[in-house]
Amino acid sequence: MPPLAATLKKQLKTQRLTALAAFTEDQRPDRLLAQLRRNVDAALIQAWTDYKMPASATLVAVGGYGRGELFPFSDVDVLVLLSDAPDEALQAKLEKLVQLFWDMGLEIGHSIRTVDECLSEAAADITVQTCLLEARIVAGNAILFSTLLKRYREALDPTAFFEAKMLELRQRHTKYEDTPYSLEPNCKESPGGMRDLQVILWVARAAGLGDSWSKLAKRGLITPTEARQLTQKERALKDIRIRLHLEAGRREDRLVFDLQTPIAKTFGFKTTDTRRASEYLMQRYYLAAKTVTQLNAILMQNIEAQLFPQHSVPRKINERFNELNGFVDISHDDTFETAPSAMLEVFLVMAENPELKGMSARTMRALWHARLNIDNAFRRDPVNHQLFMKIIQAKQGVTNAFRRMNQTSILGRYLPNFRHIVGQMQHDLFHVYTVDQHILMVLRNMRRFQRSEHAHEYPFCSQLIANFSQPWILLVAALFHDIAKGRGGDHSQLGIADARQFCQQHEISPENTELIEFLVQHHLSMSQVAQKRDLSDPDVIAQFAASVKDERHLTALYLLTVADIRGTSPKVWNAWKGKLLEDLYRMTLRVLGGEAPSADRELKNRQQEAIKTLRLYGMDSDAHEAFWQSLDLSYFLRHDASEIAWQTRSFFDKIDSPIPLVKCRLAPIGEGVQVAVYVKDKNDLFARICSYFDEKSFSILDAKIHTTKHAYALDSFLISAPMFAHNYRDIINLIEHELAELLSSEQALPSPSRGRLSRQSRTFPLVPTVNLRPDERGQYYLLSISANDRNGLLYSVSSILAKYQINLHTAKIMTLGERVEDVFLVDGQALNNPRNQIQLETELLQALRV
Repeated sequence: MPPLAATLKKQLKTQRLTALAAFTEDQRPDRLLAQLRRNVDAALIQAWTDYKMPASATLVAVGGYGRGELFPFSDVDVLVLLSDAPDEALQAKLEKLVQLFWDMGLEIGHSIRTVDECLSEAAADITVQTCLLEARIVAGNAILFSTLLKRYREALDPTAFFEAKMLELRQRHTKYEDTPYSLEPNCKESPGGMRDLQVILWVARAAGLGDSWSKLAKRGLITPTEARQLTQKERALKDIRIRLHLEAGRREDRLVFDLQTPIAKTFGFKTTDTRRASEYLMQRYYLAAKTVTQLNAILMQNIEAQLFPQHSVPRKINERFNELNGFVDISHDDTFETAPSAMLEVFLVMAENPELKGMSARTMRALWHARLNIDNAFRRDPVNHQLFMKIIQAKQGVTNAFRRMNQTSILGRYLPNFRHIVGQMQHDLFHVYTVDQHILMVLRNMRRFQRSEHAHEYPFCSQLIANFSQPWILLVAALFHDIAKGRGGDHSQLGIADARQFCQQHEISPENTELIEFLVQHHLSMSQVAQKRDLSDPDVIAQFAASVKDERHLTALYLLTVADIRGTSPKVWNAWKGKLLEDLYRMTLRVLGGEAPSADRELKNRQQEAIKTLRLYGMDSDAHEAFWQSLDLSYFLRHDASEIAWQTRSFFDKIDSPIPLVKCRLAPIGEGVQVAVYVKDKNDLFARICSYFDEKSFSILDAKIHTTKHAYALDSFLISAPMFAHNYRDIINLIEHELAELLSSEQALPSPSRGRLSRQSRTFPLVPTVNLRPDERGQYYLLSISANDRNGLLYSVSSILAKYQINLHTAKIMTLGERVEDVFLVDGQALNNPRNQIQLETELLQALRV
C-alpha cells in the first residue's frame, strides 16, 4: 500500500472513531453524517492534490455523498469530470487514483466522463440523472463543474423527471408489497422509508420549488407544522439507519430480526412483561413511516399540481365535498373544523363513489391536522356512530376505506384501543404483519368472500357468505378479534369488552352483539379443533357443535377462521388446513341439523361411497371384502371415502405381501402428494418413513397410522415439497421406489440431524413444550409438542418414540410459519411407568431444543 494511502486510511479511521464517539454522546445523526462527509472530502482533496491531477479535471461528489450525507458504511460515489476524453497517460493516472481511494478504505463507486458523456448518460438513465441532480464539487476545475450544471439544468425536463420518479416509486412500493409494515422493513427503500423523502426533494429540486423542507414550506407546498414533522421523521429514520450500519458492521438497510433487539437497546428501550424492547423500536419506526407515507402523498400531489396545472370546475357531491380532477375535495378549508363528522363522512363518500381516485392534497392535509380534534365527545356523537356503521355496511369500497382511515390515523383516533396496536409487532413466528395490518388483512379477506370476482379463490366461503344475512357483522368481529393483543392476558377474552362497548354505542342489536362477542372470544377455537383434535371421534364433533350452538354461529366462525388464517401469512395457509376446516364445518352442521353423532352411520356412509368409487375402477363387487375385514372401525372413521377406495384398490390383492408396498398419488385437495405404505408392522416403522422424508426435505402435513388385524401397518401421509410445488408428478415414482427399498432394508436408523433454525426462529426462540396425558377414555395418551420448526424435527421425535417402543396411532401435524404444534395419539407398555414417562418427556424436550 502506498504511504499516502496508509496515512489517509489511518487519518480517516481516527476521525471516524472521533465522530462516532461524538454521536454516542449527542445522538445527533445529521451532525455525524455531515462530519463523516467532511472527513472523506478532506482525504479525497489531499489525494487529488498529491496526485497533481490536471487543472482541466474535476472531482465531483454524486448520489448521497453529493447530497452531503455519508452513512458509516455507505458507498462514496464520485464522478471524475473531464473536459476531453482522457489519453492513455491520464487514463493510467486516473486508475491509480481510484485504486488509491480503495486503498484508503473507502467503498468507491466511480465514473469517468466528459460533460457530453454525462448528459448523454443522464438522458438515457433516470438513475444517472438523479445522481447529477445532487452533484457537488469536491476538488478541481470549478468552471468545468459549472458548465456541467448549466447544461444539465438546460436539458432537464421537470415534468418528464417527475413522471419517471413516480413510476420508479410505484415499482419500488410494489416490490415491498405497498406497505411500510413489513416485520423486517428496509428503512431506506420500503414505503415510508428514507427514499420516499428523497424522491420528494428530488422532484421539487428538479422543478425549481426548493431543496429543503423549510423552502417547500415557504413556497406553500407544505405547512410549517408539516415541515417540522418531516424534519423529525427524517432525523428518526437517519438515526435508525446509522445504528443499523454500526450494529451490522456493514452497509445494512433492513431492520432484520437479529438486529432489532440490539438497536432497541441503543435507544434505551427495555423489555417489559408484555412487550419486547424491539417491539417499542419497531412501533416508533412504523409510526414514523406512516407519517412519511401520508405527507409524501400530500406533497407529491402538490408538486404534480404545480407541474401539470389543471383548471377543472369542481363538481358538487354534497354540502361538504366536491369532486375535483377525480379526487374528493373539501368545499371549504375549514370543513373538518366546522363539521367534525366530515372526518368520517369523507371515507363514506369515497366508498359510495368508487370512481374517485382518492383525496385531494388539500383534503388530506386538512384531515391530517383535524384528526387531533377527535375526542370523547366526537366518539359519543350518534351522527358519527351512524357514519361509521354506514362505512362498514357499504356495498363496496370497505377495505379501501378502512385502510385509508388507518393510514390517516382516523381509525385509531375513533377507536382508541385500535390505536394501541398500530405498528405493534407479533413475534409468534407465524404472523408476518403488525397487528393492525393483520386485522385489515382479515377484513379484506372477508370482503373478498363477498365479491363475485374473487369467488374462484374460496368458492365454499363465497357460497356461505352469499346466504349469510347482515355480513357486516363479520367485519365488526374481524375488526375486534385481535384488538386486545399486547395488553397481557388472553386477548380473546379482553377483546370481548371492547366489542361489547362498540356494539352498545353503535346500537347493534343484542342478538348481533352476542354473535360478535362469540366470534371475538372463540376466533381461535375452530382452527384448534380442526388441527389438533381427532375429527373421527363423534364426541369431538358433538362437543364442538354444543359450543357453537347453531348454524349461524358455525358459519360465522368458519368464515372468520378462514379469513384469519389467511391474514397471518401467505405461508401459513394450505389446502390441507382448508380441508380440515371444511370437514369440521360439514360434520358439525349435520349434528346441528339434528343428526346424532353415530360411528355406525358414518362407517356405512363411507363404505358405500367407497364401493361406488371402486366400481368406477372396474373392481368386482366383492373384491374388497377380504381387505376390509382386516381393518377395524377406526380406519374407516379416520379416512374419507376417496382414500379408502384408493388404498383398497392399491392393496386389496396383496393382503399378505412379503415386501413393503408404497403407493403415491396427487393429493385430491390440490396440493402435495398422498403416500400410502403397506408393510408388516415393526416398532421403528414410523421413524424409518420420517427419516426418508427428512432426507428428501419433504414436509409432512398429516399422518394417519393404522395397524390391521393381522399386524400389518397401513400408514398414510400427506407431504409437500416446495421444490416440486408445480410438478409433483415428477416425484411420485421416485418416492414409491426409494421408500419401498428403504423399508426392505434392515440398516440402522441414521442419527437425527439437528437441523438449522431460520433466522427468525434464532432471534425469537420458543421455549419447547411437551405434554403427555391420557385421553378422555383412558385408552390412549395424547402427546403434544410445541417448538421452533426445523428440518428433521419430526424424525427426531419419531426416533425417540421408536426407542421407547411407543405405538403411534395418529399424528396431527400443524405448522404455523416458523412454529410447530403437533399432537400424537400413542400407547405402549413404557407409558404405564411414570418414571418412563418422565424420561420420555425429558428426551423429547432435549430433541426439540437447538
